[in-house]
Amino acid sequence: MRKLLVVVLIVVALLLVTVIPAGAVQFGEPDGNDHPYVGLLVFDVNGSPAWRCSGTLLSPTVMLTAGHCTYGTSGGRVWFEAETPPYVETPPGYPWGGGTSIEFAEIHTHPNYVDGAFYLYDVGVVILSEPVYLDTYGTLAPVGLLDELATRRGLQDQSFTVVGYGLQSVVPSLQADRVRYRGTVQLIDVNGTAGIPAGTSATFTNNPGQGNGSGGTCFGDSGGPIFHGDSNVIAAVTSFGLNANCAGTSGGYRVDTVEDQAFINQFLP
Repeated sequence: MRKLLVVVLIVVALLLVTVIPAGAVQFGEPDGNDHPYVGLLVFDVNGSPAWRCSGTLLSPTVMLTAGHCTYGTSGGRVWFEAETPPYVETPPGYPWGGGTSIEFAEIHTHPNYVDGAFYLYDVGVVILSEPVYLDTYGTLAPVGLLDELATRRGLQDQSFTVVGYGLQSVVPSLQADRVRYRGTVQLIDVNGTAGIPAGTSATFTNNPGQGNGSGGTCFGDSGGPIFHGDSNVIAAVTSFGLNANCAGTSGGYRVDTVEDQAFINQFLP
């Protein structure tokens, strides 16, 4: 049921056509050029756009995202625009391509991924057909980073930065600017939640749907990075929420584990 909710609302987010001026920021704030290596990915099923996610360049051609984004897809493309002028469809050519979009050359989902239990191995990798050269890329956290942070006193003071192209709000109305936003969240737990085993996911604060706090993730942010502090170090990728209002608690799939880094690193130079 959780997976169904995620997929349906990702599709809804993809199909929204209302564009709200970027100045109407309520939750988090526009990212500008702070994270140019975070992109908006549109995945195709049977040759047609099906849903959108977010992802992070780890190298000029290798992008990290969520397994529930890559699974069952036949292709897709990515944009890296932070934003475009108000009332203009963003990004150019969305969702079919064109503009500055780059097509996917390869799509890989963790080999142990099972759609009915997506949260157990929710990591995927996309290889781009053309390189994107930047001064900085995202980098994987040291193995065990979240476990180390969880053993420290003052867990609630451990801040993380979430970045993505998801909905800015769900209540009282949907807002989907298709602009790269960032927000600050705090680590709650590394021991899983709602029956999810310890060691696979971490939970974080999540406030965008209530109009308070410093931001959080929502539908369309799936696969986007959860950076440690203000760094480019990725501790997890946005994986799931616990309700349809994008409020309360969000879940990130950990990429600071030996097994997941072995999967990801095989695609890196």
